[in-house]
Amino acid sequence: MPRALTNITNKKDAADDVIWWLRARCGHSEQVHSELKSDLAGGQLPSRVFGANAAWWALAIMAHNLNAVMKQLVLGKDWLSKRMKALRFHPLALPGRGIRHARRLIIRLGCGVEMLATIVAARQTIRQLACRPAG
Repeated sequence: MPRALTNITNKKDAADDVIWWLRARCGHSEQVHSELKSDLAGGQLPSRVFGANAAWWALAIMAHNLNAVMKQLVLGKDWLSKRMKALRFHPLALPGRGIRHARRLIIRLGCGVEMLATIVAARQTIRQLACRPAG
């Protein structure tokens, strides 16, 4: 007599739809795992203590999720396929100088017009997201 299969997913779709959804992902899980281990230091655990390593892995996952949300909501479609290394070397690590003048903070960036437009658009989008009501 065949045993009944139990539900091993949190998706509420029919079983066939879940299987086709997983097949459509086609290796995406391995790519995410590689990003977590390589780009976000998830592969270099800091301790022999299980709890410390679990906290390190949880922080790596939160950083990955925050990175994915920021790419999707703030940076736009051009940055969706970029890995953390590309973000680290382009918009995050730009050379700049902070200048205080007349009670104002001025930041001068050493980048081209395209990157400056990306940064200005990202800041405006973040400001709009901050003003939205929660929920």
